[in-house]
Order: sequence, then C-alpha cells, then structure tokens
Amino acid sequence: MNKAELAQTIADKVGVSKKEAEEMVATFVTVVTTTLQAGGEVTIAGFGAFSAKKRAGRVGVNPQNPSQKIQIPPVTVPKFKAGKGLKDALKGKA
Repeated sequence: MNKAELAQTIADKVGVSKKEAEEMVATFVTVVTTTLQAGGEVTIAGFGAFSAKKRAGRVGVNPQNPSQKIQIPPVTVPKFKAGKGLKDALKGKA
C-alpha cells in the first residue's frame, strides 16, 4: 500500500474527502519527522513506537577499491518498534 492508497482507505473508513485524508497522512508524517528531529519519540499504544537512534561512526572499505579504508561518520537513523497489539495481530491472535 502506498501513500495514495492509504489516504483513499482512510477517506473511505472515516467518511472524509480524499484530499482531507491526504492532509491527515501528510500531517502525521510531518509530526513524526519533526518530533524525531527534536530528539523525541512518538508512541501509539498497541501499534508501536517511532524513535531516532544514533549509529556510531566506523571504519569501512571503499567498494570501488577494497584495499582503501574509509571513515564512515556517525548518523542518526529512524527506528520503529512494533507494539504488542500489532505483533499479536500479525501472529493471528487478534
């Protein structure tokens, strides 16, 4: 399911226009992104938690020249931890 299909599904289930549903999805993405950028976490009970994790820098190998070592800088990456409700639903316990 892509973003447009998600918006259409929300529009059908909630009874709003597709444009309003697209705005809801865009707002959700914006809120999660800005919260993670600020160092926060977004938790949706029964679904999961979005957070940002700092990945340490390390020494890697240049794929074009395997004998050359390169320094890979530290980076912040998004992380999602599934909640119990989502895990149980996927296991068929719902």
